[in-house]
Amino acid sequence: MLILSGGVAENEFNSRLFSLPVQLRWGECDPAGIIFYPTYFLWFDAATWNMFAQAGYHAKRMRAEHLAMPLVAADCQFRHPAEQQDRAEVCSHILRWGGKSFVVGHKVVREDGILLAEGSETRVWGRYAEGPGSPMKGEPIGAEIKALFMKR
Repeated sequence: MLILSGGVAENEFNSRLFSLPVQLRWGECDPAGIIFYPTYFLWFDAATWNMFAQAGYHAKRMRAEHLAMPLVAADCQFRHPAEQQDRAEVCSHILRWGGKSFVVGHKVVREDGILLAEGSETRVWGRYAEGPGSPMKGEPIGAEIKALFMKR
């Protein structure tokens, strides 16, 4: 991987870091009291929507403008077990922008600093032809959108 002068790899984006606090609740645990793995994917999704809302693209705006960002791939590496009542933060940032897609990186860090999990989501930036429920087509991601996520 080629590193540029700013310390960012050539194909990576110098993104702002966004944070979403989470707490592990009873229903998110398996019978042993350990986090049920789909919970991480729920948190990743919530963290991505939180990022876009903080950047000005909240869900109501997205719907009003017929925009969407469907998930096309996701992964998660489980680093340390989490248990009921654990408090953590999902730290998220844009890893890469493509022409019509982007990759979000996530790290779930417990309040004591222990890394619980890390993963990523690949999403498409798209627009519904006539609003949600109608056919959707990928749309180029403009420089103005990318600028909202640039580290300042």
